[in-house]
Amino acid sequence: MKHLVVLTGAGMSAESGIKTFRDADGLWEGHDVMEVATPEGFAQNPELVLQFYNQRRKQLFDVAPNIAHYTLAELEKRFKVSIITQNVDDLHERAGSSNVIHLHGELLKVRSTYDRNDVKDWHTDLVLGDTCKKGYQLRPHIVWFGEDVPMIEKAASICETADILVIIGTSMQVYPAAGLKNYVPHNTPIYFIDPNPNIESMRTLTVIAEKASTGIKQLEALL
Repeated sequence: MKHLVVLTGAGMSAESGIKTFRDADGLWEGHDVMEVATPEGFAQNPELVLQFYNQRRKQLFDVAPNIAHYTLAELEKRFKVSIITQNVDDLHERAGSSNVIHLHGELLKVRSTYDRNDVKDWHTDLVLGDTCKKGYQLRPHIVWFGEDVPMIEKAASICETADILVIIGTSMQVYPAAGLKNYVPHNTPIYFIDPNPNIESMRTLTVIAEKASTGIKQLEALL
């Protein structure tokens, strides 16, 4: 069974109603990302940051996986599928995908500000005073700007074993995630699905200039 490695970004979940990370004005849901997505922002105004992610968590319960998520899950019948996502939602899992790595963390988890490995599931509001067992404040389990991406090495090792690479709904301009395509073996077929494709030309690259749900149906036919 061939190993299909899929890199997904904001465009994957956009059709489910989740806004892409930054709108044209550079804001995320009306907020400067430096205020709500950096360790400095959290240190300066933790209440604002917690409230921001509480709203994102609530939004997640109002949306559902789209046809692109379900199609990827269906592909597990024909391929060994590994999904490496930059998204912090759980839509891949809800659609039935069984092997998902979240590069940038997960909205439905929190972690201790003392120990980054002290992670727990969290489906309600997180407020000041919610602490880990050692008494330290809990924070969203999100990789903020300026922080290390702990799952990047595992993601790179998965890419090294790819027979086919599929990139969906991500500009592939933000590192370290953008560098993952360089880890696939030489001559691995690469399919890039995005309505506004912006990727350097490669010998094995096939561009499908469509949104995720449309493009993934074309991908199915090609595979």
